Amino acid sequence: MSRSRWPAALSAAAGLVLSLLGALAACGDPSAGEAGHRGAAPPPTHPLASEGTRRMAQRLWEMPQQLDPLDSEYRNVERAAIWAERVATAGGPGQAPTRAVLSWARELLLAGHPEQAIPIFESMQATLASRANAEMLAELRHMLGLAWMRLAEQQNCLQHHTLDSCLVPIQGDGLHQLAEGGNKAMALFREALEHDSQDWEARWLLNLAAMTVGEWPQGVPEAWLMPPEVFASEAPFPRFPDVAAAAGVNTVSLAGGVCMEDFDGDGLLDLLVSSWGLDDPLHLYQNQGDGRFADRSEDSRLAGIVGGLNLVHADADNDGDADVFVLRGAWVEKGGGYPNSYLRNEGQLVFSDATEESGLLSFHSTQAGNFGDYDGDGWLDLFVGNETGPHETHPCELFHNEGGTFRDVAPAQQMDLVGYVKAAVWGDIENDGDLDLYVSRIDGRNWLMRNDGPLPGGLPPRAMTPAVPERGSALPAVPWLFTDVAAEAGVQEPVRSFPAWFFDADNDGWQDIFVAGYRWGSSGLVAKDYLDLPSKGIRARLYHNRHDGTFADVSEQAGLARVLPTMGSNFGDLDNDGCLDLYCGTGEPDFAALYPNRMFLNDGRGAFLDVTTAGGFGHVQKGHAIAFGDLDADGDQDIYAVMGGAYSGDVFPNALFRNPGFGRHWLTLRLEGVEANRSAIGARVRVRIAEPQDPAQPDGSRRERDLHLVVNTGGSFGSSSLQQEIGLGQALAVLELEVQWPGSGRVQHFEDVPFDRVLELREGGTLQPASAAGTPVGILR
Repeated sequence: MSRSRWPAALSAAAGLVLSLLGALAACGDPSAGEAGHRGAAPPPTHPLASEGTRRMAQRLWEMPQQLDPLDSEYRNVERAAIWAERVATAGGPGQAPTRAVLSWARELLLAGHPEQAIPIFESMQATLASRANAEMLAELRHMLGLAWMRLAEQQNCLQHHTLDSCLVPIQGDGLHQLAEGGNKAMALFREALEHDSQDWEARWLLNLAAMTVGEWPQGVPEAWLMPPEVFASEAPFPRFPDVAAAAGVNTVSLAGGVCMEDFDGDGLLDLLVSSWGLDDPLHLYQNQGDGRFADRSEDSRLAGIVGGLNLVHADADNDGDADVFVLRGAWVEKGGGYPNSYLRNEGQLVFSDATEESGLLSFHSTQAGNFGDYDGDGWLDLFVGNETGPHETHPCELFHNEGGTFRDVAPAQQMDLVGYVKAAVWGDIENDGDLDLYVSRIDGRNWLMRNDGPLPGGLPPRAMTPAVPERGSALPAVPWLFTDVAAEAGVQEPVRSFPAWFFDADNDGWQDIFVAGYRWGSSGLVAKDYLDLPSKGIRARLYHNRHDGTFADVSEQAGLARVLPTMGSNFGDLDNDGCLDLYCGTGEPDFAALYPNRMFLNDGRGAFLDVTTAGGFGHVQKGHAIAFGDLDADGDQDIYAVMGGAYSGDVFPNALFRNPGFGRHWLTLRLEGVEANRSAIGARVRVRIAEPQDPAQPDGSRRERDLHLVVNTGGSFGSSSLQQEIGLGQALAVLELEVQWPGSGRVQHFEDVPFDRVLELREGGTLQPASAAGTPVGILR
């Protein structure tokens, strides 16, 4: 069939992708593996950008040109153009191999053009029906259903976004005004279930499609219904409205990272947000203190510094402001050796890419990294967990901080671990004052690298160096020993896992471990889990620290042994009761992965209760980086969530969930290390409070309890503020505040501490009111 005789809809689809191909034509033939440059020159950097920034921008511009788009699952615009040309060369859809046409339509869908993919799928459906190819028909029906679902999302949730968009169960303003996509998807998934009643993914998607058009639950046959009660919250909880649009931080992007921190020292938390594509810029949002954020991306001099699936931050050079590390190349198993970026904060919201000059330039695939001072010398080191896949080997890296520059000591310390690493987090499992490392893998059992200190004959670092060296001082690493104790500690599972963190889940003064499972194709498994049916889904783990170097799996008792295919996630104290809650950003690249993100409230008695629906957290878009922090300086924590997916067309606005308040007391503590690293990462904080006596325990007029926190940025995918935002419940008084500083081990005690305010403590000094406390005006309305 000549192109002129294609049906009009197919011609439109071909015209679209061939125009995209034309835009790439100057690059040569993409199918030949040389994509070339996307223009005569890379996008311009800021006129005042540093030389390091310019060099990194050039690298990031050139790297995609060296790779064949067909080797990258996620370069869908270019892949669609390649398949369009191949179909055209074969004489059109009627003459080209069926798989080639299917690949063309699939890439159109993934590139964000379902309206172009749908007529191709429908034309193929008619052709295959005559051939009685049941297996391919089922595959085609599934893809067509997803195309209608995605078109419905674009027409409604993206183009007419509301506060209820994509929140399960979908209702109210979340209902789709343009219902064709939802209705078409319903019909297709019903047809799938008529052919296979055990197609649990189709069952889930049928219910979701019915929700979008107001046909749930009454429009779903009982045999296939996900009944309303399975989505009910397990405890009362107020709604956290999404105010990202009003605040000006509703970036529409793909998967990415977020750092929530006061980058300019004005006492208000700002946001740095990334998107993983190497065409996607960083966005720096400055908190204005009035409910809005100003986009300072251009002023930050970061133009050209693109991409980044994850971000982590800390004051790596001990100069008093937070620097940022951008992690790149995750999931790109062939040719994914992208450079990470170390963005040095130069003050006044200006950053420079200091990766090369700092010694951090390397080329691997990763999204997992974490700062921690493993040798206690007062300078933050950096572990980067790289991804080794079937095509390439990328050992992990341990960068020792030598006074603002870094050296990879992983081979010498036997920390050049090899695996498909998805999380790396520092914590202290034995309360011995040094940092251990938990590493989560998606290809095997997890590692727990116990810090056993310097090898015999090695000098403790502090004896070798001044207490507060200046940037650039030589701080050589001494031989150090880490031992994998995951098996004896009982924390190797789940075998396929993703995010992880250390936190004190039960306030006993010992750090516990949370790690979430992960696998592809989980939509049906999530559906079965909601219905309390057995499945092969991989369940999350909560490991309770037994205080002897071992951990007990308390996931079942805690209510967390659920199928939670989690990517971005983090923890914080939503209701200011002094107990740490957690938010799981679920999903996977597949367009069928439309299951809700989940919020779990710590009840303080060992259980985590699902309050997803009541709180309005059940977003079905992809849950990537999550950060907790008090963005409006009103004493409670808000949540920022990156919502985009991995495929080129799977974009969505990020969310900012405003905390409505619980009427409880709070204390925000800003720590500054002197002998310890300046960020105070690893510092242990204990707060003893007096509260009214529990009515169930009438003896006495009040009770006392301790709250425990450790300074860090939280989980492994999303970077929360380093200031300690401590919920105090109904506290009558803060009887004692204790801070144990990392490295030096110095312990400071304060009694009768004021609360409902922001306090600062410089190591060795006195507790002071914050010099820049922000303006507690209750913003984010």
